[in-house]
Amino acid sequence: MIALLRAAVPLFLAMITGQLGSLVVTSVLGNHATVTLAAFAVVTAVLNPASTAVQGSLRGLGPFVAPYRDDPAAAVPVIRDARWLSMTTGLVGATAVACVPLLAGATGVPGEVVAEMGALPYLLAVYLLVFASTGGATTILVALGRGGSVMWPTLSFAALLGGLSAVLVPALGLTGVGVAWVTAGVVSAVVAALSLRRALGRAIGQARPRIREIITLAKVSIPLAGTVLIKFAVLGVVTLAASTTGTRDTAAHAVLTTLTGFIMVTSLSIASAALPDVARATDTAGARRAHRGAVLLAITGTLVVAGLLLGFGENLLVLFSDDAAVRDRVLGLLPLMLLASALDAAQAVQGTGLTALKRSSSSLMFLAIGYGLLLLAAVPVAGTWGVTGLWAAMAVANGLLVVLQGTGFRRHSAKLGEPRTPAGTVHPPTPDTCTKPPAAPGRS
Repeated sequence: MIALLRAAVPLFLAMITGQLGSLVVTSVLGNHATVTLAAFAVVTAVLNPASTAVQGSLRGLGPFVAPYRDDPAAAVPVIRDARWLSMTTGLVGATAVACVPLLAGATGVPGEVVAEMGALPYLLAVYLLVFASTGGATTILVALGRGGSVMWPTLSFAALLGGLSAVLVPALGLTGVGVAWVTAGVVSAVVAALSLRRALGRAIGQARPRIREIITLAKVSIPLAGTVLIKFAVLGVVTLAASTTGTRDTAAHAVLTTLTGFIMVTSLSIASAALPDVARATDTAGARRAHRGAVLLAITGTLVVAGLLLGFGENLLVLFSDDAAVRDRVLGLLPLMLLASALDAAQAVQGTGLTALKRSSSSLMFLAIGYGLLLLAAVPVAGTWGVTGLWAAMAVANGLLVVLQGTGFRRHSAKLGEPRTPAGTVHPPTPDTCTKPPAAPGRS
């Protein structure tokens, strides 16, 4: 448990740092011009799911790299395959971001807002390609047990993004944000590449794409990206449903959603840190032990944050709203939000456990069931029970996912060490250059 916590802390700090960089940009734009902030919101409405999907697909590389922790250089062929896959997903995401002006014009976004975008969509498309070119360097570093190294790429990105935006936005508007984003992305990618090379002890180099191995990676990575997209889409519908309940309830929902984002950083960092341990487990007991520790630690972290929120209460909420009625509404909904967040933390770790077992397609199916039901219920629930009903529905959906993902993990982890043919005959595992490292000298 202590080792897991030690591995999770750098990831937690890196995620928090990244969020702070984005908050600085929003603050700078908010003080520049209202139309500029509106244009930025439209562009990031596409950038956020696109970049999160690319990032989600890269997280699927963890279970393929984790077995090489004792011999990092042997992971290079897998990392090359990962780079081809990440560039493919990055190209799709970059194309979507570059098409934002066309999409905005077609969907009725005011002309002045579209004109205000300037070169931002194209610069952010370049940034997404730069990010994809790292081939999931941070995920690979975590899988190799070098989690402390992931802070430096994120720290350099956040510092440059915030600092350059403050300098460039007054003169260049949103184009200045785009320049800052690309510059920060390039520097962050260089830092990540240097950290990865140091961890591997050799250069990655180039090689022809190994189609079969890339497809094997994609079978785990692409469903993981799909889970992210489904969750983003459904929570967007929930927000739209909340907007029909009244101005103060809508504002309260926005505050609660922001707080949830910070709470989830805890569970996501723990889940990411635990993934290599589950992936490296050679038997059912080892996988379940690592997974159980991650779930307990994630719930504990969520409860600690919940205690802080409940303790500071009114004093903390002043930072988010100067409307006393909104703050009272948030305080009233806080226990329900914390329940939903604790269940979300548990199901997120359960889903990551399935990814570690290379069963992200099962996690995708479970999330489609849980959030599909939430999607169907959002508007009727909001109309009948308001925001209170929506957060209750989210708690129920997350609770269902805890059961589904947990059951799935137990079922798939039970198969560890017992590969079977379709007829059911047990055979020794055969070498697989994409998923297993060669045996080290002196080891069976």
